[in-house]
Amino acid sequence: MPERLSEVMTRDPVTVPATATLEEAARLMRDNDIGDVLVVDDSGTLCGILTDRDIVVEGIAEGTHPSSTSVDEVCSHAPVSLGPDDAVAEAAKLMSDRAIRRLPIVDNGSLVGIVSLGDLAMDRDPNSVLGEISEAPANN
Repeated sequence: MPERLSEVMTRDPVTVPATATLEEAARLMRDNDIGDVLVVDDSGTLCGILTDRDIVVEGIAEGTHPSSTSVDEVCSHAPVSLGPDDAVAEAAKLMSDRAIRRLPIVDNGSLVGIVSLGDLAMDRDPNSVLGEISEAPANN
């Protein structure tokens, strides 16, 4: 069973600049079949996370227009993160304690991956329904 996040994380996560629009972020999510993008500043440093739910609840439901609203206006800023050498158990506890579904992985200031609840579920139990749901392709 993997012990370090580097063994379970998804490498090279999809990122979007903070200046991108919600529409651009939504297209990236659709095209990559994912429910979130990591937000980076001009230097490529992690500065936020944007989920499909954020787009709907914090963006569209609030009356913003997806083609003119920036990701920075809606995303969760300063997301909690861990490093690739941190323990899987530490990530699981952190995610549980803070009700976090996705956790960016940062190494020496550089974004190197992301871990989801589904990743952790599959690590603990390869037959986990949560993991299977997380890996299932979206129904169109």
